[in-house]
Amino acid sequence: MRGNRLFHVSFAAISATSFCFILRALVVDQWGVEFALSETQKGELLGVGLWPFAITIVLFSLVIDKIGFRATFWFAGLCHLVGLAMMMIAGGYWMLYAGTFVMALGNGAVEAAANPLIATIYAHDKPRWLNRLHAAWPGGMILGGVLAIALGAHTGWQVKVALMFLPVLTYIALLAKARFPVSERVASGISYRAMLAEAGWLSALVIIMLIMLEIGRVTGLSVTATVVLTGMMTAAYAFYARSAGRPLYIVLVLLMIPLAITELSTDSWISSLMEPEMRGMGLQAGWVLIYASLIVFLIRLVAGSIIARLTPLGTLAAASAITAAGLFLLSGAQGAALLAAATLYGIGKSFFWGTSLALGSEQFPRGGAVTINILAGAGMLAAGIVGSVMLGAAQDMSTSRAIVAHDAAAGTSFTSSYLREKDGSLIGRYKALDMDRIASARAADRAVVDGIRAGAKKDALRDVALLPLIMLVTYGILILIFRRRGGYRPVMLDSSAPHSASH
Repeated sequence: MRGNRLFHVSFAAISATSFCFILRALVVDQWGVEFALSETQKGELLGVGLWPFAITIVLFSLVIDKIGFRATFWFAGLCHLVGLAMMMIAGGYWMLYAGTFVMALGNGAVEAAANPLIATIYAHDKPRWLNRLHAAWPGGMILGGVLAIALGAHTGWQVKVALMFLPVLTYIALLAKARFPVSERVASGISYRAMLAEAGWLSALVIIMLIMLEIGRVTGLSVTATVVLTGMMTAAYAFYARSAGRPLYIVLVLLMIPLAITELSTDSWISSLMEPEMRGMGLQAGWVLIYASLIVFLIRLVAGSIIARLTPLGTLAAASAITAAGLFLLSGAQGAALLAAATLYGIGKSFFWGTSLALGSEQFPRGGAVTINILAGAGMLAAGIVGSVMLGAAQDMSTSRAIVAHDAAAGTSFTSSYLREKDGSLIGRYKALDMDRIASARAADRAVVDGIRAGAKKDALRDVALLPLIMLVTYGILILIFRRRGGYRPVMLDSSAPHSASH
């Protein structure tokens, strides 16, 4: 019974994080209009909802066995409340950025606690229960998306942001009476050093490098200072852990980068990317994401039986192929074909997150909270720092190229009239549409620009579809390696049932 109660706390907390995720995705265009943001700046706001996640998920993974699951969940609740308050009073880009950053710290703390907690409670059936846990993500997106769309496009973004308080207060209320066990790693007597050695300094380098890349951008650190700090922190980890990490684990960490960009970065953008096609059908673009999320929610609840037949690696390979097909079709779909393409995309990405975490935890249980959460952290970092920004930048660059080509073909002067230079976080200086000038442009000019932007959005979806193809090839190679070893088998710790302890 206690296991069920703890599952409900974890499920509600992850639901709150995704509820906030989709509402932010659905108001980002309103922010763009009110604060005259470029597509790249909007991508940065979507990205900061993801990458700070890694700071807390990694830091809490290092100390969660000392402070306990309860304290970690409470920290998450505090971050969510403070971050929401900052967003509500935001008057521009940087206040929105700061509020979203604090909320993302809370999201990381939720996963830092929830993933190892469920892996501990259901140690003998991790793929089934971690997929069920992460059904909470699409569940929250469905609820938040439906509420936001019901309010309508003309409802102020502040009202939609205020909705985020509802799920946050719900999981805080459930948390109040919960009692938590010690982790699987602690119950099995695995040392702290052994836990860090499973992940190794190479995986730590990936995490630290990505975190410092964004911290350096935000704080203005020089490249030299960023490299030196990254080296010092990695050296400290290596000195204590005395291990570069298990080769298979390093591969799984690197695979989380394209996996998370494919799922989370695309989810951040998909409402905006599909807006031209959905508007032509008389529907809000958010319905594409809600429909795909419903598919993910239902599949994750029953994914355990499928994974038991295909193994986690076989499941991830099949999911990669299906997702690639769905994204390619979405990039060119029109009318009713959107439904078929979104269905494929939803089916494929359903198996990504929970199955990947279960794979890491099953093969490297000695790594405890560190191995399961570094995987999640690497994914969120990649999605937030690289994926979301690059999808926005891809649209800006595609749009600017198309406008230059239009000027050359039609003898117009759109380039000088509607493009201006901006500084990007990853791509340096770039040209983007001046949204203030577009708003006051002639109707004929706006129609041309809208058509060009619609094409750029489809180009971005087509580009991201290449990532699951890379994943498919890599998972295929891993399947062959495991077959040579006699097949896929979970690694079980020699331990009795986890000891109870209140934290």
